[in-house]
Amino acid sequence: MKKTLLVLLCVTTILSANAQLSHLFSKKKKTDSVQVKQKPAPVPEAPKPKTDWTKIDLSKRPADHFLIQYGSDSWLNHPDSIKTKGFSRHFNFYVMMDKPMKTNPKFSVAYGLGFASSNIFFDHQYVKVKGSGTTLAFDSTTHFNKSKVVTEYLQVPVELRYYSDPQHPNKSWKMAVGVKAGVLLKSYYKGKNLMDQNGASYYGSTYILKEKNNRYFNSTTFVATARVGYGNFSLNCDYQITPVLKQGAGPDMHTLSIGLTVSGL
Repeated sequence: MKKTLLVLLCVTTILSANAQLSHLFSKKKKTDSVQVKQKPAPVPEAPKPKTDWTKIDLSKRPADHFLIQYGSDSWLNHPDSIKTKGFSRHFNFYVMMDKPMKTNPKFSVAYGLGFASSNIFFDHQYVKVKGSGTTLAFDSTTHFNKSKVVTEYLQVPVELRYYSDPQHPNKSWKMAVGVKAGVLLKSYYKGKNLMDQNGASYYGSTYILKEKNNRYFNSTTFVATARVGYGNFSLNCDYQITPVLKQGAGPDMHTLSIGLTVSGL
């Protein structure tokens, strides 16, 4: 009887242990069978179609065929003996042809012809443009209430232009760099209301002295230009690479111009 009970106890123990092992292996299989969900691979975006500029007519677009520029002028590196004052200024007008590049009409080359003038004002100085000396004299003993030197040029401007929207340049950001080559047409001094040392007028406030002579000024000019703006308005900055005066006729001065450009048509 005891042997029978012992055998039953062993069989029960073995069956119980077997059940426990089967349960553990079943859990492990379920764990192993769980698959980690992977994120789907990103679908590459389709490339944006390129604009076929050959199918777009840009021949009638308004492209800055007319430029009007107005702003301030200054002579750089002038000595203290040359006393400028007030709002020295320029006024320029150009007619230009604009040629868009076929491969990318956001860029274009423009060239044309125009007129440029520079007005430099002085502080009671008489600039002797008709003087007989080898150098241009700036006389501080002869006082004019208002005095200026005017130089006028015929210029050929050339620009490399960029339009953010070449189809609608009047609603586009614009940038341009270029050069202007020109010849001197006329230079003159204009003084108004000659006064003595005490400020009293000799001939009245309507008296005007105007003297013309090109002998001291460079007959050719070469200017580096830059513009940036939006629509029909832009800021321009010009630097005259060639000196204002001929070599030996005075100090080595260069004109810096900063102003507003109005463009259109």
